[in-house]
Order: sequence, then C-alpha cells, then structure tokens
Amino acid sequence: MPAAALALVVGAAVLHAVWNALAKQGRDQLLFLWSSVTLASLALGPWAWAWLPAGGLGPAALPFVGATIVLHALYFWALGRAYGSGEFSRVYPIARGLGVALVPIAAFLLFDERVSASGAAGIALVVLGVAGLHVPGRAPGGARAAARRRAGTWWALLTGLSIAAYSLVDKAGVARLHPVPYITLMGVGSSLLLLPVVLARRGALRREWTASWRAIVVASTMNLTAYLLVLFAFRLSKAGYVVAARELSILFSAVIGSLWLGEGRLLPRLAGASIVVAGVALVALAR
Repeated sequence: MPAAALALVVGAAVLHAVWNALAKQGRDQLLFLWSSVTLASLALGPWAWAWLPAGGLGPAALPFVGATIVLHALYFWALGRAYGSGEFSRVYPIARGLGVALVPIAAFLLFDERVSASGAAGIALVVLGVAGLHVPGRAPGGARAAARRRAGTWWALLTGLSIAAYSLVDKAGVARLHPVPYITLMGVGSSLLLLPVVLARRGALRREWTASWRAIVVASTMNLTAYLLVLFAFRLSKAGYVVAARELSILFSAVIGSLWLGEGRLLPRLAGASIVVAGVALVALAR
C-alpha cells in the first residue's frame, strides 16, 4: 500500500472514530448524524463547483452518485439506530469489521483486484481482532438492557453491509468524478433522502440542536472530511487494502469507548485492537 494512501487512511481513521463518538453521545443519534452531514455538505458546496468537470456531471458518474446517495442514507439511518441501542465500543467494531471481511471478496469479483498473501493475512487478522473486541462479557442492566444490546448488534450488522456496499460503489465512482464534488453530492443527496424522516420529528430536531449544537458543528468538520480522505486513498490503492487499513479507527474506538464513554475495561479492548493493528501493518506492507 503506498505511503501516501496509508497516511490519508490513518488521518481518516482518527477523525472517523472521534465524530462517531460525538454522534453516540447525541440525544437522538440519527438527527445528530443528519445535522452534521447536512452542515458539512453545505460547507463543501462551493468547493464542489470548482472541481466539477467543464461539462458538469457526466453520464458515466451519474449511476454511482445515485447509488451512493441511497446507500449512505441507509448507512446513516442504520448507524443512528445502532448507536441508540448498543455500546459504542461494540457497535463500531462490528460495523467497521464487516466491511473489511466483505469488500476484498467483492472487489475481487467486481474489479479483479487480487489480494496478495500478506494482504489476505492482514485482512484475516483485522477480522479476528474485530471478533475479539466483540467477545460478550457480563454486562449490567438486566434483560431489557441485554435486548437493547442485541438490537444494537443487528443494526450494526446492517450498517456494516451498507459500508461494504458503498465502499465498492465509491471505488468505481471516484474513478469517474473528482472526490470533492462526488462526496458533496453524496452528502446533499442523502440528507434530502432522509429529510421526510427529519421533518416528521421537528421537535426532536430543535432539542438536538439546543443540547448538542457545538458537538454537531465539530462533527460536521470531521465526518465528510474523513471520508474525503478515504476517497482520495481509493485513487492510490486497492479498495480492499484501503478499507482494511481504515479499520485502525477500531483501535481509537476501543480507547474512546473505555476511557471517554466509560463502557468497560480498556485492556481487553486493547488486546483485540492490537490484533487489528497487526493486520493493518500487513495490509500496509502488501503489494
């Protein structure tokens, strides 16, 4: 994996873990996510016009833009439901790790991207580390809390499927349109697609902004920026390697979940995260 692509992905991992933690702390996670993405998309708008090709949005890019809008709307909706039910340090690794497991397989079938032996070993370690992070322990709260955690797991799995799907679409999409207008159209489109859900909850939206407007503004500077770095990395390296290396964010999520959000002991989470780091190192050295 080229050093420039790795640097982009590591930066994206840090930003991604932090803005997800901010979203988890929101009163209504979906409305928090929608607000931050909408704000970021509006801020990126002027830059997007500057990077559009002379002929505007070409027909070759249009199907990918449409597909990523739908998939990202699904992603934000499922992620909001997952964070509303489950712990950050469990939901996040499941959602991110499933993409690592699925994307290289699908990338081989769709793009004929052949993963080297060390790359395959690295991806396997990432998946193993994610599984280790999700080993269930004794958690407080009784049967109702356990049911909520199970619901969070199912929503996290749906989130992971959407991540795998949009990663493959976007790998092809940024080959046909510059990443800045591409991600801006994605953000605006997914915000508009979720708008009926948001308008049906106007009161909750006002309360979310009153309680969390500072966190929303901070998150808005991170969410699309983090994924923009990933889109540039897609231009420099294989989709499977980029998605796997991005999972360094799981290391940061383990620390954040334990120390910031108070979700459990740090050492067991770091044990699983260290396996993820070893897998990412193999992916980074793969050719």
